[in-house]
Amino acid sequence: MIVFASRTGNVRYIASKLKAEPIEISEELMLKKPYLLITYTDGLGDIPEKVTRFLEQNAKFCKGVVVSGNSNFGHTVFGGAGEKIAATYHIPLVRKLDLRGYQTDYEAIQQFYETRVTG
Repeated sequence: MIVFASRTGNVRYIASKLKAEPIEISEELMLKKPYLLITYTDGLGDIPEKVTRFLEQNAKFCKGVVVSGNSNFGHTVFGGAGEKIAATYHIPLVRKLDLRGYQTDYEAIQQFYETRVTG
């Protein structure tokens, strides 16, 4: 399954392009099976607060993270949330996408999903 947090709609769009069950993060969401996390970057490279709270309870089953950001903010903060999640929870950073990303990004994410999450 794909678990996602979207603020502007970019991450929701990315999740819709994948062949997987997408579930939006909510306060009460508790998972007991492997998933791929897709999130946006908050502020200047920060993890969104709702994603932090979600991971405090659900990091055990997270197999990788995909992050959307805006490269206009510069290389040092672009997709920073994904880098921080990967480092904190020792999971792979699958892809950094500029805004909605491109078809090649979706294909790479789908491949990761099929081999490392459901495979």
